[in-house]
Amino acid sequence: MLSIFKKVVLYFHTLRYLKPQQIYHRIWFRFTKNHSDNSLTPAVRNKLGSFYSPARRAASLLDADTLYLLNQSGSLSTIGWGDISETGSHSKLWRYNQHYFDDLNALNPESRKHWHLDFLQRWVTENEAGSGVGWDPYPTSLRIVNWVKWSYAGNALPAACVQSLAAQARYLMKRIEWHILGNHLFANAKALIFAGLFFSGNEPDQWLRKGLKIVNDELHEQVLDDGGNFERSPMYHAIFLEDLLDLLNLAQAFPDAMSDKNVTHWREVAQSMLYWLNGMVHQDGEISFFNDAGIGIAPSPAELNAYATKLGLRADSIQARTIHFTDSGYIRLSSRDALALLDVAPVGPDYLPGHAHADTLSFELSLFGQRVLVNGGTSKYGTDEVRAFERSTAAHNTVVVDSENSSEVWGGFRVARRAYPYGLVIDETSDLVSVSCSHDGYQRLPGKPTHSRKWEFSGSALTVSDKVDGNFESAVAYFHVHTDISISANAGGDWLLQLPQGQKISVNVETGDPKWSRSYYAPEFGKRFETQCLEVMLDKEGSRVTISWSSND
Repeated sequence: MLSIFKKVVLYFHTLRYLKPQQIYHRIWFRFTKNHSDNSLTPAVRNKLGSFYSPARRAASLLDADTLYLLNQSGSLSTIGWGDISETGSHSKLWRYNQHYFDDLNALNPESRKHWHLDFLQRWVTENEAGSGVGWDPYPTSLRIVNWVKWSYAGNALPAACVQSLAAQARYLMKRIEWHILGNHLFANAKALIFAGLFFSGNEPDQWLRKGLKIVNDELHEQVLDDGGNFERSPMYHAIFLEDLLDLLNLAQAFPDAMSDKNVTHWREVAQSMLYWLNGMVHQDGEISFFNDAGIGIAPSPAELNAYATKLGLRADSIQARTIHFTDSGYIRLSSRDALALLDVAPVGPDYLPGHAHADTLSFELSLFGQRVLVNGGTSKYGTDEVRAFERSTAAHNTVVVDSENSSEVWGGFRVARRAYPYGLVIDETSDLVSVSCSHDGYQRLPGKPTHSRKWEFSGSALTVSDKVDGNFESAVAYFHVHTDISISANAGGDWLLQLPQGQKISVNVETGDPKWSRSYYAPEFGKRFETQCLEVMLDKEGSRVTISWSSND
C-alpha cells in the first residue's frame, strides 16, 4: 500500500499537467445531471451525393440476442445492458462496445438485417433516455454515427429510432467531453456533424456548427505535423483516421454543407495520417504496439487504405530505408527482410496521457514477414494487476532500473512523472543506420540514473546497446519474443530462434548477464498468451545484444 505522502506526490504529479478546463468540466460532469429532451423530432434531410460503404470490421452480432465483443460473448437476455461493477462478468469497455452498434456496418450486414432491426428497437425500449452507461457521451457518439451510416447504406431506421437519434444528439450537445478532450472530444464532434446533417432545421444546424468548430480546432491540436496522432498510439491513430475518412465521406454526400476550405484541409490531414499509419505497420500488415494498442479495435490498415482510396486519397507504399517521424517520435528502419520500429517519443500529450505505457526507448522487430520481438500489447482496461503490468516498462523491449517504471503509470489511465527522451542522434551510411537516444524518466530515483540506448541496424543484424549512468542497484534490458517462435540454446552461448516458416535467427549477448523468463503477450483485447522474454542484467559496461539473420533467398 502507498503511504499518504506517496499518494499526495503521485496525485500532484498527475494533476499538475491538466488544463484548467479539464478540472472545471470534471467537477461539472460529476455534479450536473442533464435529462434527455424528447421534444419534436426535426425533419430528416435529403442526401444529395453518394456515401460509400465505410471500412468494415468483423461481425459482432451472433444472433438477435448475442454479441461477441473483445473476444468475449454475452447474451442480452442474460446480462442486460448496464452492469459495470468491478466484479461484473463484463468490463466497462465491453459494455461501451455493446452500445456502439458497430455490427450495423460490419462485414456482410445484409445477412443480419432482421437482427439489426430487432436490436435497434430493443435498445430504444430497454435503455431509459439519459440513464445508464449507454448514454455516456462516448458510446452515444459512436452509436449516433453507426445508426446514420446504416441508414445511408439504404436501410430505414424505425420511427422510434429516428426520434431517439434526435434525443441522443440533444443530450450529447449538453454533455461534450471537455474534461477528457482528445479522441473522446473528436468523436463527440463527429457525431454532432453526422446528426446535424441527418436532420434539417435550426437545431440540427447548431449541432453541425458546433461539431465543425471542434473538428477544425482539434485537427490542429491532435494531428502532429508528421501525420501522427498526438496520443502516440497506432490503434487510436487508426480510429482517428477512420473518423476523418468518415467525415470526408459525409462531405461527398452533402457537398453544399461544408466549405471547400475545410474539406481540402481534411484531405491533407488524412493523407498525412495515412502515410504515418503505413509507416508504423508491421510486415504482417497490422499495427505496432506502442502505448495502448491491439488488433481488431480499429479497422485494419488494409481496410483503411481501401477506404481512403475510395475517397480519392493515395495509399502510398513506404520505400525509404529510414523514416523519422520527427513530431510524434518514432523511427522506422527497414531492409528487404527486416523492419524495426523504434520509440524515441514522449509517452503522449502532457495533459492527456491516459493511453500511455511506460515504453520509452522500446522497439519492435519483424523478420521475413513475421513478428519476432514484440511489446506486450493491451488485453484490457481497468485497474487490476494485468492492466498495471501491460502498461509497465517490464512489458516492453526496453530497460527497467531498480524495478521501477520509466514513467509513473498508475490507476488504469493515469501517469504522474513521465519520461522525456533527449539527445537523439541518427547516423546513416550505405550499409548501417545508427540511432542513439536517452531519457530522463529515472531521474526521479535517488541516484538520478539516466538510460541511454543505441540501435545499429544493417541488412543482416540489429545490435542494441544499453547504458545506465548514475547510481542504481539494478538495470535489466527486456526482449519479449513472439509466442510463435521456438527458442533453443547454441553451444557457443547464444540462442537460436526459429520462426514458424522455418527461418532461423541468432541472438548473442555480447555484454551483460542473460536469463530467460516467462512473460505475456496480448495481441488483441481479451487475448493474452504466455511467451518467453530474454532478460539481460546490465553490468558496469552496460549490455549489448545482437540479433542476426541470413538473407531469405
